[in-house]
Order: sequence, then C-alpha cells, then structure tokens
Amino acid sequence: MNWIEKGGRRRVIAEVAQNHDGSLGTAHAYIDAVARAGADAVKFQTHIAAAESTPAEPWRTRFSPQDETRYDYWKRVEFTEDQWRGLAEHARRSGLEFLSSPFSAEAAEMLERVGVAAWKIGAGEITNLALIERVARTGKGVILSTGMASWAELDQAVAAVRRFDTQVAVMQCTTIYPCPPEKLGLNVIAEIRERYGCPAGLSDHSGTIWASLAAAALGADLMELHVTLSRECFGPDVAASVTTAELTQLVDGVRFLEKALAHPVDKDVMAGELVEMRRIFTKSVVAARDLEAGRKLGAGDLAAKKPGTGIPAARLPDLLHRRVKRAVAANSLISEEDLEPGQPS
Repeated sequence: MNWIEKGGRRRVIAEVAQNHDGSLGTAHAYIDAVARAGADAVKFQTHIAAAESTPAEPWRTRFSPQDETRYDYWKRVEFTEDQWRGLAEHARRSGLEFLSSPFSAEAAEMLERVGVAAWKIGAGEITNLALIERVARTGKGVILSTGMASWAELDQAVAAVRRFDTQVAVMQCTTIYPCPPEKLGLNVIAEIRERYGCPAGLSDHSGTIWASLAAAALGADLMELHVTLSRECFGPDVAASVTTAELTQLVDGVRFLEKALAHPVDKDVMAGELVEMRRIFTKSVVAARDLEAGRKLGAGDLAAKKPGTGIPAARLPDLLHRRVKRAVAANSLISEEDLEPGQPS
C-alpha cells in the first residue's frame, strides 16, 4: 500500500511551494512549523531553471524587485541536491512525509535520488505526459492536480499513470490565487471519484481553512493547501496561503470530521442511549391548576413541563376529557393513577 491510500486516513498536505523565497533556513523552519501543526506531509516545489524554463518566460505577477525575469527568480530559489536531501531527512525525522513537485525530468531524477513518499504533478504539468510517465514508472503513487485541465486532458494523465500499474490520486484544483468560493468546484471531488475510482481530494488556493474542511466533510481523501509563517511574508503565494497557526486548526478539524464520518449514528439506538438526558430535557403532562377529584379535564387544566419523567407531553391531547380520580395540585405530574380508567368521555 502506497502513501496516497494509506489506511483510509485523510491526509493533510502543507504546501510550502516557494514561500521560503530561496532561503534554506526558512525552508527548514517551515518543516518544523508544519510538524507542530500536525499535518501529514510537507510539500515543496523543485525547480531547476535551466531544465524547465527559458529567459522569455513571462511573469504571472511581477512581485520580485530583485529578479529581473521569471527565469532569474527560478534560478535564485533553487536548492542543490544535498540541500533537498537535508530537507527530506528533516521532514522524516519530524514525522512528516516529504513531497516535492518536479517541474522537469531532471528535477524528477533528483527527487527520486532524494526520496519522496509520492509524486505530486502540478497543474501546469498535467499535459506533460512524458514527465507523468517518468514518475509513474517508479511505482510510487502519483497525485495529479487538475487546476487547468479539461476532463479529456485528465483522462490522458490518469491513463498515463495507470499504464504502469501505479496508484493515482486526483485533486480538484482551480488555478486562481486566491481562489474565490464560487470557483472552488467542491462538486468535482465526487465526480473524480466516480469517474476514476481513485482517491480524490482538493488542492486549495483560497487562503482559508474552510474549503479543506468542506472537502473533508464531503469525503475527500487528501487536502493540500499553501502555508505561510505569516501573512506579512514575501512571495506570490502568500495571499493564497493559510498561516501555520491556521493549519493547526485545520488539522484538528479534519481529525474531528474524520472520526465523525467513521461512526454513522442510528437515531433510534442513540435515543435509547440518551434515556437520562431525555428525562431531563423533555416534558411531561402536569396539572396547570389545582384539580379537584371528579373534574373532567379541559384544555386549560393541563400543561407540558419538565422533567420528562411522567406521561410524555405528546400524549396531552389524549388526556383531555378524562376525569380526575383524586385531587392533584398545580404543577404536579399527572399519572394514570390520578385519572379514571377507560376511554375519554
């Protein structure tokens, strides 16, 4: 069993991406923060500028004053193989699975040597079937992000993974930073599961914990979201990230929902288990006023009040027109012994 289907547990993946801004120390600090938050995995992105980009690559958002071009930015935030190995070892020592998305065959080869728990293919690589086949060939699980893909493109990507008898997981994703709620596509999670019969999840860019909590409630197997140490940090993904403090709340919420969904409730059985609470919170039929012996009960003679240890309030209409056999003080519970036997008259 590979990591993406491990034990049926919902997995929370904290995506650091480029929020380290090329600082190795900051990248290690993210690992510590993610581990403290209780996530299952920490994920980075492995960029090798010369292998994936040209100097003509345009900026998505011109955010970096120290980098003349997007290519310069990728070059500046690269880590060496030894540095990636150190990050991976740190993650594993901290109880986290280590993931990083390769953006070139060279990056995949390096990550294979470093060691990853599974492969994550980013939204921009979903049509890069050569890269998908390259990682699927290793036999480790492959997680596909669908942020810019059509169903036809996704069909091809899933088929490319399965060609090597490798487990696939598919993440609903919308490549908008930050993603508004009306663009999340939470409905697609169930469609993915039905279409491919595989683990399904959400890769979220909303910058909130709400979307991933909703995904967990809808049965998602994997929740991935960007994290930042602070919303005052530098970088293009900060606006679409949750803080590591919010990540803690998310993990707690996912575990809560996970337990709730694993224990379906039978209402009749639960009602039987709550007998004592029913006695405290439900109501019984009581005398609304002092009732003399022989009185024929009318609407103003009875009321429903706590506790629920007497004749249930639902039976109050059945008692109307019955005759009182013995005097009953106001606010006293009515019992069958207080009433004449037989049908109402």
